[in-house]
Amino acid sequence: MKKIAIIFDQAPHGNAKGRETLDLVLALSDINQISVFFINEGIFHLLKDQQPDKILMRDYIATFGMIELYDINDIYVCNESLTKYNLATQPLIIDAKPATKQTIASLLVTYDTIIKS
Repeated sequence: MKKIAIIFDQAPHGNAKGRETLDLVLALSDINQISVFFINEGIFHLLKDQQPDKILMRDYIATFGMIELYDINDIYVCNESLTKYNLATQPLIIDAKPATKQTIASLLVTYDTIIKS
């Protein structure tokens, strides 16, 4: 079993990267220890009430709720990114542990593989 860190660092809509990365998270979790990190614009994946249909994109954000069913418990969100985008008080769609950039960097060095969206 490998320790794999998967980083969401881009906005959720406008391309398929976020959806494909989420599919990867779920697929790899069966035989690996997965941790998920939301940094930079990737934090926008965690916001409620998105309307991707307005830009003709599929609404895959609700699928993030599946993460807990796949026994993925190490989910982190960057404090500095939340503050930068004035989202520190916004409710998130999943429980994510707040972490500083420094903490995230120190965690990432402990993984066998790091995948970035």
